Amino acid sequence: MKNGVGRHIPKELNPFVNSSDFLNHERRLIDKKKKQSKTVFLNSYKEAFDFCQIKDKDCLSFHHHLRNGDKVLQSVCEAVRNRGLKALHFAPSSIFPSYVGMIDLIKHNQITNIHTNYINGPVARMVSEGHLSGRLVMNTHGGRARAIESGDLKIDVAFLACPTVDKSGNGSGAIGPNACGTLGYAIPDLEYAKKVILVTDHLVDKLEDYQFDGEYVDGVLLVNSIGDAKGIVSGTTEITRDPVGLKIAKDCSVLIKELGLIKDGFSMQTGAGKTSLAVVNDVKQIMKKSSIHGSFASGGITKAYVDMLEECLFEHLYDVQCFDLDAVKSFAKNPNHHAMSSSKYGNPFEQDIIAESLDFVVLGATEIDLNFNVNVTTDSMGYLMGGSGGHSDIAKGADVTIIISPMVKSRIPMIKENVMTVTTPGEDVDIFITERGIAINPKRQDLIDKLKNSNIKIFTMEELLKKTYDMIGVPMSVKTSDQIIGHVVYRDGTVIDLLKKVHDDYIR
Repeated sequence: MKNGVGRHIPKELNPFVNSSDFLNHERRLIDKKKKQSKTVFLNSYKEAFDFCQIKDKDCLSFHHHLRNGDKVLQSVCEAVRNRGLKALHFAPSSIFPSYVGMIDLIKHNQITNIHTNYINGPVARMVSEGHLSGRLVMNTHGGRARAIESGDLKIDVAFLACPTVDKSGNGSGAIGPNACGTLGYAIPDLEYAKKVILVTDHLVDKLEDYQFDGEYVDGVLLVNSIGDAKGIVSGTTEITRDPVGLKIAKDCSVLIKELGLIKDGFSMQTGAGKTSLAVVNDVKQIMKKSSIHGSFASGGITKAYVDMLEECLFEHLYDVQCFDLDAVKSFAKNPNHHAMSSSKYGNPFEQDIIAESLDFVVLGATEIDLNFNVNVTTDSMGYLMGGSGGHSDIAKGADVTIIISPMVKSRIPMIKENVMTVTTPGEDVDIFITERGIAINPKRQDLIDKLKNSNIKIFTMEELLKKTYDMIGVPMSVKTSDQIIGHVVYRDGTVIDLLKKVHDDYIR
């Protein structure tokens, strides 16, 4: 078992230490919430707010399966503004550029605290510049599930976008005009929020298969549109054509093969970026050439994995979030394309989670440092631009964790002496691959030994950093602010880094 650690956070700077409201390292579960009476059908957000008796300081949660196409969070923001509610705690599983409705609410202290796993766009910029009066807590996908199920994150009302709902309050993401596929990130909210409102634009008499059990649903709000499912493909899902990216992908697949990781019954996960998808394609070709059949692939699923399932290269897909419309269609029709909750995906207090069954994972990085710590939360100036999501969940769980990145992006070096923000601790990272060399964490002597008789040359991180400096020179140091705006929380609830306001010199 990997042993993740981050920066040492002084107790006086960590308000969550010994606070049962935020941390509980013991395995415990609060009782799942079940509705007390028949599901109520609602006609407006106003009715929903009245029904749930939403008040100042309440915690409202949302999921992000519609990604940039979601309209539910936006509509709730409008209702909050109209009612003049104050000091709300928002807990969306992720925050995307389209969630601009949060901006005015933050400005006027109607939203004062945020829990999320990923944050990008205008809201991220606003929080980075210190405009959130409370704190931002950055969880992992599995860590968010842990926090909800243990009672550390208490949700008063969950507003859950649901593409299809039946008259018993059951909900499905597989069908409907805005089908988005799996709904894994919302399952903890469904089961543990004090009140649950399904928001849908497609009501049917009866669903035979569903992901949201009506037993946990208090109300169903029928609206004209929950959003636009095409917004789930806001990120790229195409294989890179960049020669640098293709070389990194090729080197990665060769390394994986040399380590003996591509074998019958193996399991894997990658990110959905262009270079990661090139790795998937290379692995696919190796599997076909050698007649290898894997057990499963997992994570946010794309067409690349759907194709491998349909070609019987993998027996199963375990999907917490569909990343494109091909994955949505596959989930609706293929019985071996399985939905999983974020808890089953990466909750460290759950039994037999998928993250700990992975043979290898291939992930990206915004920065990586000499100790193999990875940053995917902030950019080189300290602006929020992402977050762990499942990054540190699967980095911790997988037998071999590989980070891929070019040496330089836009004249900014990817290797640093120390990363700006620790998202995934170096203890959980095994290999770093760039177009100019491969480094293996010294703690993985077993991997180094396996490559002794191969043609793969291994560098130290210090040697790769020197190569970077030889290319572009030594970059200027970046100023940091003293004002704490939030915390990076590891999957088990440990605060592993502090988020600081962007230095005034860099605010743009």
